[in-house]
Amino acid sequence: MYIKYPYDQPLDAPERTLWHGKLIREKKFLRKLYEQWYQEFIREIPNLPNDTFIELGSGGGFLKKLEPRVLCTDILELPDNDMTFSALEMPLDDHSVGGIFMVDTLHHIPDMHRFFQEVARVLARGGKMIMIEPANTLWGRFIYKNFHHEPFDPEGGWTLPSTGPLSGANGALPWIVFERDHQIFTKQFPQLSLETISYRNPLLYLLSGGVSYRQLLPDFFYPMIKQIDQWLPRISKQLAMFELVKIVRLD
Repeated sequence: MYIKYPYDQPLDAPERTLWHGKLIREKKFLRKLYEQWYQEFIREIPNLPNDTFIELGSGGGFLKKLEPRVLCTDILELPDNDMTFSALEMPLDDHSVGGIFMVDTLHHIPDMHRFFQEVARVLARGGKMIMIEPANTLWGRFIYKNFHHEPFDPEGGWTLPSTGPLSGANGALPWIVFERDHQIFTKQFPQLSLETISYRNPLLYLLSGGVSYRQLLPDFFYPMIKQIDQWLPRISKQLAMFELVKIVRLD
């Protein structure tokens, strides 16, 4: 399907998300990066307690192409949605979900308290929420504060202005909730346990140009960049741009 670049559409318009999906599929660096992230989710599926899997904020992604059992959801009305709803009010039964997956979604959700109440309600015992999010590292802060259109405020709180599903954002929210305010998170949501945070991908997204710029290197550089991208965070997490966060429901 041909999608005209939606210059005249606001960031929160579905047309912008459709365009992002087109770029994700067509740009090799970006497509391969999403495949890496999706494989992180898929590898976890055998360890989950049931076969109900939800992706929140599916947007222009393609997780369902790799794992058809995943129900793709978004707050925007998009043609590939299985369900359309807000992450703050999920039309799902209590303790019915084995896995919740998200790519760059948490830092757009406007109310962390309400969101985690819903997560604790819908996740089954042993269920997990697994997400890829911006990392508050030396490299990540430098890139997000200087070259990214979304706000990145480590001094921020647990809520966002109600501007829109994409325009409302704070890229530092995952760090705020899971690291800066970890004791608050643990106290308020004792059913939810932070299992792990791991750091990754300092270069691939940047060199892909994301959804705003052209890819900066020809496709044949991908294997080399992939190796460097995997190697640098092993030297120091401060070199990462993204983090993989896993939350498990305890009871």
